[in-house]
Amino acid sequence: MEYRAFMRKELRSSLGMPRRGLVIALAASVAVAAASPAGAQSLTDRFKSLFGGKSDEPAQTTSAPNQPADSQGEVDCPQVTVRAGASTYAVAAAGKQAVGNDVRYQASITKMARECVRNGGAITARVGIQGRVVAGPAGAPSSVEVPLRIAVVQGGIGEKVIASKAYRTTVEMSEDGSIPFTFVAEDLVYPLPSPAVADSYIFYVGFDPQALSGSKAPAKKKK
Repeated sequence: MEYRAFMRKELRSSLGMPRRGLVIALAASVAVAAASPAGAQSLTDRFKSLFGGKSDEPAQTTSAPNQPADSQGEVDCPQVTVRAGASTYAVAAAGKQAVGNDVRYQASITKMARECVRNGGAITARVGIQGRVVAGPAGAPSSVEVPLRIAVVQGGIGEKVIASKAYRTTVEMSEDGSIPFTFVAEDLVYPLPSPAVADSYIFYVGFDPQALSGSKAPAKKKK
């Protein structure tokens, strides 16, 4: 009974608090919660959170609110979108066109994410891509190589490519013939843009069959 009386007294005191004081108290509580370690979220967690939905959802253009850049550390990133005409990648049987029953498999991009870190006069970007590979009527192999390209472009009249890099990721196919994949590029580096042009920068992602040409990069050894 004494405890209940105490709680009723505390509740009346809170309700009787002036609106300004109550708002300040709530704001202070939110600030403390945000500053706590539990409120922090790593890049990996953010990618997991973003990629936690259905893989078949359409690819979304993502952007971040304008934030002041630190002299070193995390900074605001350009928006990321799929380059027009590069959202799908279809492969046909030998000597055939990738249409109809001659398609062996087709890949598509469904979601994207990015994070930027400033190191002196350069920006290192980590760009995440989620997609799906679906087997076609001609039958897919047991594993397929998916060619990707990520570019930093200064938009406007006459786009200017600031940095561009090709990547490949291997997807192991299964009997159901519809496999999701996730790839994170961690080494895209470009010069820090001036404030006058920073807002015109954009990340383009897409499939690039030319990424499969040439010699293969050495595979990373598993620990």
